[in-house]
Amino acid sequence: MNINFIEKKLNEIITELEKEVMEVLMDESLGKGETNLRMKPLASTKQILLNALESIKMVDKLAKEDLKK
Repeated sequence: MNINFIEKKLNEIITELEKEVMEVLMDESLGKGETNLRMKPLASTKQILLNALESIKMVDKLAKEDLKK
């Protein structure tokens, strides 16, 4: 499994999410409540991607350890 490739692609997605976050934060027409509502899905998505990457790395590590046995 090419972990570096997967990590690179997920980081690209996270970078785009962070751009969206900045757009929401910079939009002065939004009130605090609406800003928070728009931020939650972005923050959740980022956390899901980071968790997925950690899970993929863990599975890869365990698979490599099993191959050594």
